[in-house]
Amino acid sequence: MDENELKILHEDNHILVVLKPQGLPSCGDESGDDNLLEQVRRYIRTAYNKPGNVYVGLVHRLDRPTGGVMVYAKTSKAASRLAEQMRGGDFEKKYLSVLMGIPKEKKATVLNYVKKNPVNNMVYICPQTTEGAKLASLDYEVLEEKGGCAFVRVKLHTGRTHQIRVQMAGIGAPVYGDMRYGGENARKGNLALWAYSLAFTHPVTKERLRFIAPPPEDGIPWKHFNVSKAIEL
Repeated sequence: MDENELKILHEDNHILVVLKPQGLPSCGDESGDDNLLEQVRRYIRTAYNKPGNVYVGLVHRLDRPTGGVMVYAKTSKAASRLAEQMRGGDFEKKYLSVLMGIPKEKKATVLNYVKKNPVNNMVYICPQTTEGAKLASLDYEVLEEKGGCAFVRVKLHTGRTHQIRVQMAGIGAPVYGDMRYGGENARKGNLALWAYSLAFTHPVTKERLRFIAPPPEDGIPWKHFNVSKAIEL
């Protein structure tokens, strides 16, 4: 995908809200592959004929196999204010996912402590007393059940690496397509995890903004569930 194919949901002088495709890194990583941050930078350089190094602020991330709504800052002031919202909990991130298995509770808050192993880039649930352990908190709600799978909505309260994938696997219902955390329940295919809703306060105008983008409804496993109804809710 080149910068001309960048899917822009909103743009003004301060922020750029885009749709991240699955499989594309949010920013540069050890793979050296092209990434969304650089695509946004190339778009701004080309669209506004800006020479040299273009400023783009990375506000948050999505895992490489996760698709959905992201916001990038076009100024350092916007980046700073959005980062402050992230820390203060004013950033609202909601996901849709299909799980391999049915959670025992149809609606629940999941609290764990997690720690990342930088050697294998895996995140593990661990005791609170573990050095470097961080609190991971989310709410989930089962919307539909079909064929031993659960279609769920997830709202994040913290933004830990691989958080939804680790915590859902921890309750015995790993994300569909998650070969990393799914274990014996893993099913090959695109990871069924999609950041469909992002809400925050505009860093300059202070207007409350919400952006929504559905997952590929004709794709597997999404096409087996009522995605449109889930988003309307």
